[in-house]
Order: sequence, then C-alpha cells, then structure tokens
Amino acid sequence: MIIDYKYFKKKLEAEETLLELSDWEATPADKDISQADENIAADNVESYEDNMAIVDTLETRYRDVKSALEKISRGAYGLCQVCNEEIDAGRLEANPSADTCRKHMK
Repeated sequence: MIIDYKYFKKKLEAEETLLELSDWEATPADKDISQADENIAADNVESYEDNMAIVDTLETRYRDVKSALEKISRGAYGLCQVCNEEIDAGRLEANPSADTCRKHMK
C-alpha cells in the first residue's frame, strides 16, 4: 500500500487546528460554593469532573495528532508501533493518528 502522506498530513493539520481552537478550560460552574445548596454544589462538582474528562480526552487526542505529524515529517507514518507493519488505509482514514494496526488496536 502506498500512503498518501500529503492527504493525511492535511487531515491531521486540520484536526490540530480544531483542537487548538477548542475550549480546554474545565472550570467549575460556580466558584463560590460555600453558601450554595448541597445539591447545587454536588452538581457543580459533577459538571467539573465531566469537563476534566473531556479536557483529558482532548489533550490525548492533541498529543496523538502531533505525534502522527512528527512521524510524517520523519517518514515513519503509517507503521504499527508494535509490529512495524503498515497500518491499512481504512484504519488511517478512520483515525489518521492511529499508531497501531487493527491487530494491535488499543
């Protein structure tokens, strides 16, 4: 299989731009909960925890995209990090930052 590096680089750069424009701040809805109702305070904590999970996901995705772009620049893109075999085009199309083949998917 011949990997179209330009195509995947363009896709990855577009995703990188979107991720950089994302709001990554996980701030609580109400910072002063000292006088808040117990249920409201619990809801705020839960909302903050949900936001933190989203931030963690965005950070992981951003690192994956940056890693894939770096692999393109050094000519190592599209190779499974476990077995060093080529990652099939369908998998890369679905997830351009994939670093493993289907056999070694996480």
